[in-house]
Amino acid sequence: MSTTKTRGSLDSATVARTMLDSGFGPFAGVPCSFLGPLISVLQAQHPDSYLTAANEGEAVAIAAGARLAGRRPVVILQNSGLGNAVNPLTSLCQTFRLPVLLLVTWRGEPGLPDEPQHQLMGRITPDLLSTMEIGHEMFPADAAELGPALDRATGHMDRTGSPYAFIVPKGALAPHRAGPAPASDPRLMSRAETIGLTVDSVGQDALLVATTGKTARELERDRDRPGNLYVVGSMGCAASIGLGVALNAPDREVVVLDGDGAALMRLEAMATIGHQAPGNLLHIVLDNAVYESTGGQPTVSGGLDFCAVAKACGYRTTADVNQATQLRDAVTRCAAQAGPHLIRVRIRPGSDPALGRPALTPPEVASRFRQAVSS
Repeated sequence: MSTTKTRGSLDSATVARTMLDSGFGPFAGVPCSFLGPLISVLQAQHPDSYLTAANEGEAVAIAAGARLAGRRPVVILQNSGLGNAVNPLTSLCQTFRLPVLLLVTWRGEPGLPDEPQHQLMGRITPDLLSTMEIGHEMFPADAAELGPALDRATGHMDRTGSPYAFIVPKGALAPHRAGPAPASDPRLMSRAETIGLTVDSVGQDALLVATTGKTARELERDRDRPGNLYVVGSMGCAASIGLGVALNAPDREVVVLDGDGAALMRLEAMATIGHQAPGNLLHIVLDNAVYESTGGQPTVSGGLDFCAVAKACGYRTTADVNQATQLRDAVTRCAAQAGPHLIRVRIRPGSDPALGRPALTPPEVASRFRQAVSS
C-alpha cells in the first residue's frame, strides 16, 4: 500500500460533519498530530461527540460499549497505538462481533522520513490490520469520496461483525486553526525550567529516565549526560523502565521525568512501583494538562489527583508543587528518606518551536546508559 500519488487535504469540519451525518459517533481516542485537526474540530464544534481516552486499548473498549448501546463509534489512534489496541480489537470486538470504525494514522509510512520509533510499525501497519482480520483502506483523498468510503465501511462491519479501518497518512487533513488556547498561569515554570531545576537538585550520579516527546528532547538539548535515557516512542513506559532500573541498580538514585499524558496512559505502573517499593526511585510528573507533542489537545489530568493515586498505590511520600522553591525543597526531602516518591509539578504548556530531536540514535543512548549504570 502506498501514498506516493498526490493526495488532497480534506477540511476537518467537513469530515466531522459527513461522518456524524452518516451516523458515526461518538469518537474516542488518543491524539496524533496527523488527526489533530479533526480532534480540534470535534472538541470545538461537537464536544459531546469526542472523548479523550488514556490509551488506545481503553478507547477501543469504550467504543465497544458504545456499540452495545446502539451507536456506530469511531476510534482515533496513531498506528503506534495499535500495540495497545491489539487485545481489545481481537479478543473483545472480534469475539463479541462489535464492529467499530478505526482512524489509524500512518506514522513511519515506507518511503517517507519519520522518527526511529515509527519505522517498524510504519512498515507493518497494513499487514498488522490484515493479520487481525480487520478490513482497511486508505483514507479518502477527496471529499466526494468520503461518503462512499463510509458506506463501504458500514457494509463491511454490518456484513462481518468486524472492525474496519481507514489508514490516515500525513497531510490527509488540512490544518485547522483552532480557537485561542486557554490562558496559562505565567507564574508556573516551563518544562525546560523544571527539568533544569530537577537535574540541579538531584545527585550528580543520578540516573534519569525521560518520557517520550518534548521532555526527552529538552533534557537532551539542555542537560545531556551519559546517565540520561531518552525514551522515544513507548509512551507511558518511562516509569516502568525506571522501576526496572531501580530494582536492578539499588545503589543508584533513579529519577523518572514523566508527563501527565504518558502517566495516564500507563497508570498501572504506579501500582507496581508502590508494591515493589524501590527506595531509590523518584517519580516526577510534569503536568501541563495537554498532549504537547500532538498539538496541545487537553488531557484529563485536571480532574486527577496524582498524589492521592500514588499514596493509594503505596508510594512513601508525595508532593504537589508549582513553584521552583517548592520543587527544590521536595527533591531535597525525597533524598533524605527512602522512596518511592512522587512529585507532581504543575507547569505551563508550550515549548521552543525550534526544539530538535535527540542527536544520538536510540541504540546509542541505550548503550551509553548501560555503561553509566555500571560505572
